[in-house]
Amino acid sequence: MKKVMCLLAIMFMIANTSAQTRVIAHRGFWKTQGSAQNSITSLLKADSIGCYGSEFDVWLTKDNGLVVSHDGIIQGHKVEESTLKELTGLWLANGECVPSLKELLETAKRKTSLKLVLELKAHSKPEREIKAVEEIVSMIKKMGLEPRMIYITFSSHALKELIRQAPTSTPVYYLKGDLSPQQLKELGSAGPDYHFSEFYRYTDWIESCHALGLKVNVWTVNKKEDMQYFWDKVDFITTDEPLGLLKDIMKVK
Repeated sequence: MKKVMCLLAIMFMIANTSAQTRVIAHRGFWKTQGSAQNSITSLLKADSIGCYGSEFDVWLTKDNGLVVSHDGIIQGHKVEESTLKELTGLWLANGECVPSLKELLETAKRKTSLKLVLELKAHSKPEREIKAVEEIVSMIKKMGLEPRMIYITFSSHALKELIRQAPTSTPVYYLKGDLSPQQLKELGSAGPDYHFSEFYRYTDWIESCHALGLKVNVWTVNKKEDMQYFWDKVDFITTDEPLGLLKDIMKVK
């Protein structure tokens, strides 16, 4: 039995490292028992199935803390008007507390080898985004996680600020979909991280990005036909169905 398990593990690693396209779990691997979006468990489960990276969302709190949450309101608490202590005392669907960024990163450092795809949410004021970037970049430097980071954002202001403050070796991608490959190149972005519909609309953008030396991510790709279309065309696929993608497209059993 052990030999069979070892063989399967080797086959999995070969499949996951030989393919051009990498799999990123959207808000972690949360569509599984005991998990929840943007939870510590979803991060660990994304690592356990062999994802290349795990995406998570970050906000700056009222007291300049950093909390992991997709929504700007958590159980009636406005994130930008609440303290870190207040927010991390709230519960996720799986019974975990809402994690701080520090808590999530400490777990990632100790227990995973994932790329960490940090989405900085668009804040109410540009000044808040500047402060958020300062706090994020400082924390990650102190923790020695710079080589594992990928930054993404919908905010064009935050995009420019991340490019300005982050190490040049840390890729920064743009999510909104309103900038062309050439515009992203001129800004110093690593490339687009656009909804898959943008690449059906602009069919030459993937090729244009690669010609410019940019990488391409698509989100959120959950249907098999879309997965098949983008596989081996783009560099990364972000999905709520990472296990299905790994099994169906990469033929992992």
